[in-house]
Amino acid sequence: MMLVPTHHFRDIERKPEYLQPEKCVPPPYPGPVGTMWFIRDGCGIACAVVTWFLVLYAEFVVLFVMLIPSRDYVYSVINGIVFNLLAFLALASHGRAMLTDPGAVPKGNATKEFIESLQLKPGQVVYKCPKCCSIKPDRAHHCSVCKRCIRKMDHHCPWVNNCVGENNQKYFVLFTMYIALISLHALIMVGFHFLHCFEEDWTKCSSFSPPTTVILLILLCFEGLLFLIFTSVMFGTQVHSICTDETGIERLKRKHQPREHRRSWKAVKEAFGGDFSLNWLNPFSGPCHPEPLNDRDWVRQVASMSDTDNTETTERKDSDSVEVTDE
Repeated sequence: MMLVPTHHFRDIERKPEYLQPEKCVPPPYPGPVGTMWFIRDGCGIACAVVTWFLVLYAEFVVLFVMLIPSRDYVYSVINGIVFNLLAFLALASHGRAMLTDPGAVPKGNATKEFIESLQLKPGQVVYKCPKCCSIKPDRAHHCSVCKRCIRKMDHHCPWVNNCVGENNQKYFVLFTMYIALISLHALIMVGFHFLHCFEEDWTKCSSFSPPTTVILLILLCFEGLLFLIFTSVMFGTQVHSICTDETGIERLKRKHQPREHRRSWKAVKEAFGGDFSLNWLNPFSGPCHPEPLNDRDWVRQVASMSDTDNTETTERKDSDSVEVTDE
């Protein structure tokens, strides 16, 4: 059985009349360097707020129900430092994943004048997204929530109110890992606290009344178990995507087609920021990518050779413009 090459064929409709570059407006004036990326989506903002609220709720229960009332100061200090450090790294990773440009393609550059200025050779083909009017590089997909084409888009995650793509996948992986770790840590502490309270007087094991203590601990246990399962699965799928150099969208599109998987240590190093070091676990250290190219350079770089004799500008099928969520 023939396997599909590692980097992917394109499903092209060779109907130039669909392009209509004259309908594309010129690209907007670029903002200042370092402008914050933020998606104004009501559902995503609500999910991000809920995420922070749940982490802060876990902080409250761990500190004020379990650790501060404890008479074992060594136990309280060690677990307090570990839990707060992991919670800080989780929230920092979440903020970086939410506020980092995931790899958006320049918008509105598929104008007739710009395409003509590329001076492409006969047989070269460039691909245009009809939704955001952008020239689309290989492995880029359109997100209907972000309203942009995203390079190496894996999926759109409402919990971080952003797409997971080339530039912020590391932060999303770290976010899922740290949330899974604090969930596991909280579950272990809840188990020990219940055992302690059963052996001692319930009125002495917490500064709250026994019914309130039980309710708070059960809610934390439910939250920890739910997020441990969810984030562990997401962490595993993201690491698998990085190691096999195949995004979630590419995996879904090829579910019924055999494909040769290429495991690449280079892809892992690029995603996490160079050779293995503690920076891999640091949400303030970015991924390793070459210097960005200007519009003409990267378009020429991704222009692929086709079997035609004349230069064509085509678009992908609408099925290529999809949104995948981890809801």
